[in-house]
Amino acid sequence: MIVPTPIILFQTGVFLLVRSGDSGFVIWLTGLPGSGKTTMATLLENELRNRGFKVETLDGDEVRRNLSPDLGFSKLDRELHAKRVSYVSLLLSRNGVITIVALISPFQSIRDYARNLIGRFVEVWVNCSVEICRKRDPKGLYKQAQEGKVSHFTGIQDPYEPPISPEIIIDTEHESPDTCGKKIIASLRDLKYLDQ
Repeated sequence: MIVPTPIILFQTGVFLLVRSGDSGFVIWLTGLPGSGKTTMATLLENELRNRGFKVETLDGDEVRRNLSPDLGFSKLDRELHAKRVSYVSLLLSRNGVITIVALISPFQSIRDYARNLIGRFVEVWVNCSVEICRKRDPKGLYKQAQEGKVSHFTGIQDPYEPPISPEIIIDTEHESPDTCGKKIIASLRDLKYLDQ
């Protein structure tokens, strides 16, 4: 058995012990379109980088453009896209990178697949009602879906299956991004993914 080599990091007067190859994990943000996944991913990425961690964010829209431009939004295409994202997340996390995935991932089976593949996996349900998401509609997609200009839109034409037992639930409908971010960081400490 190979014992990971300890690495001592120094940041703002605090020594952290991180075992090489053992510090990476995946934070999987799931929720309806407009629920705040990208906002939370950006906030978490900044917070974790400021604490000295290697972090990468895989945002659904950006990753789809670059990793899955050949796929649409049918259930099969969504599953294939999520499997690609899961595999990239596995590669990053097993190399010591905290990987934040912001992906609707509407089906429980997809999230279970990612969890089983990755292992060090924290599912965060970014909970917000479809009514509030429609009001936010940052990209105008709910409106387009209601007008029939977009098909297979989660929350309108296609279902979203809420997580059965996520490690963390945040309520972006009633709580600020800052409050939700603090809750995630505290939960990561409680789950022993972070020691600071």
